[in-house]
Amino acid sequence: MFLLLLPRKSCPALDCPCVMPWSTWLAKMCSTLSAGYYCPSPTAEYTEDSPGGNFDFFSRLVSSWEAAALIPGSPARGVVVRSGVVLGRGGGAISQMLWPFRLGLGGPLGSGLQPFPWIHIRDLAGIVCHALESECLQGVLNGVAPSSSATSNGTFAREFAAALGRPALLPVPAWAVRAVFGAERAVMLLEGQRVLPKRTLESGYCFIFPDLAGALKEIVA
Repeated sequence: MFLLLLPRKSCPALDCPCVMPWSTWLAKMCSTLSAGYYCPSPTAEYTEDSPGGNFDFFSRLVSSWEAAALIPGSPARGVVVRSGVVLGRGGGAISQMLWPFRLGLGGPLGSGLQPFPWIHIRDLAGIVCHALESECLQGVLNGVAPSSSATSNGTFAREFAAALGRPALLPVPAWAVRAVFGAERAVMLLEGQRVLPKRTLESGYCFIFPDLAGALKEIVA
């Protein structure tokens, strides 16, 4: 996780020409699924204004970092991006799943019915740049694709396998996930949240990859 205060300059690491003044803070949660701020639910839908942040270790961790980033009364403009599972080439979630799925050994985790909030890495970088360039924008933005609220873990497994031209016939039992990752970490894989990027869209950001099939096609091409 990290908190940035950046001068007015370009952002080559994000591969975009964004510019930001000294008075802009950008808080980005890394090494955790910051959409985990919201309570797991198979039916509830969450926007940036929905409550959360106080039901387990991960949600409290995200809440604490957001509180540290968005300092009340600060002259700086604070923006927090709550990201879903980041999909992209060469790292992250895809790199851990690629070979099992290429070999036809991939499948959903547990029941596969749990929501799967996701975002393509180019859109996550795009939201960050959008936040830096939009001088009136502050507060929380949900970094998830517009269609992710309708995506389940099982849907992701089938779409990913289809993009690779493989079947997705081997589900991983919940007990096996708990045995490998431990009970607390397994919750992040076996449960999920239906998150909507309501404020992100209202702020004017246009997603490059709004649907899962298009995102996965670009990643495995």
